[in-house]
Amino acid sequence: MTEVTGIDHIYIAVSDLDRSENFYDRVLLEALGFRKNKFTLGGDPHIQYFNRHFGYVLRPARNQTAHDPNAPGLHHFCLRVDSAEDVAAVATRLRHCGIETSDAQRYPEYAPDYWATYFTDPDGIRLEVTNYRQERRERHDNW
Repeated sequence: MTEVTGIDHIYIAVSDLDRSENFYDRVLLEALGFRKNKFTLGGDPHIQYFNRHFGYVLRPARNQTAHDPNAPGLHHFCLRVDSAEDVAAVATRLRHCGIETSDAQRYPEYAPDYWATYFTDPDGIRLEVTNYRQERRERHDNW
C-alpha cells in the first residue's frame, strides 16, 4: 500500500485577501519563518506561504458566509513545533507581531506533555501551535 508521507498544501478561502495577507505575514513569515509567493489561478490571486514541509495557500472566497468551527468542515488547524519551549517562544513572537494568542500552557487532559497556544485568523479560523509530543514521536519511530 502507498503511504502518505505528509500534507502537501492547505487552501484557505478568505473574505478579504489583503487583511488575511497582513495577518498571515505576521504569523507565518515573521513568527514561524515561512516563505511566500503569489500566483494567479483561474483568474483569482493566490498567496502561498510555505516551508520545507508544506504550503498554506490563501485564495479569495466566492461567498461571504462566516466560518463556523462547529459546522461540518474545518474545526481548527494545528501546527507543530519541536518542544514546549518552542510553543512558548512562538506565543511570544506572535504577541510581538500584534497577534492575540493564548498563553502557552500545558493541557494534561489531552496528553501529559501537551503544550499549546491558540489564536484566530481574521475569518474566524482557529489556529493552534503545539509541541511534538512523546506519543507522536513514538508513533513515528515505531510505526
